[in-house]
Amino acid sequence: MAKLSLFERRRRRVRTALRARGGDRPRLSVHRTGRHIYAQIIDDAQGRTVAAANTLGGKGTDIDAATRVGKELAEAAKKAGVSSVVFDRGGFLFHGRVKALAEAAREGGLEF
Repeated sequence: MAKLSLFERRRRRVRTALRARGGDRPRLSVHRTGRHIYAQIIDDAQGRTVAAANTLGGKGTDIDAATRVGKELAEAAKKAGVSSVVFDRGGFLFHGRVKALAEAAREGGLEF
């Protein structure tokens, strides 16, 4: 069996902890690339995406863009009737753009 990368080990560790502590709350999943950041709220019980936002349509790939994505996601979640989520950072460190997105989502009204 191939040795897992540090990223993959972090991702599995975070996801396992979320399953144990998350309960039946939807999951706010974040994916970051060099150019864009993507976030979606997933209802794992039903297997569907409740709300999503990303930087594909707008300008920028910096912390300001991540903040905009967090605010957009919080607004979309409110429209869908979601107020409490569990934050899934995947294998990404809670720093920089991931942290900015999370803080903006909290300011927008999401609880986690």
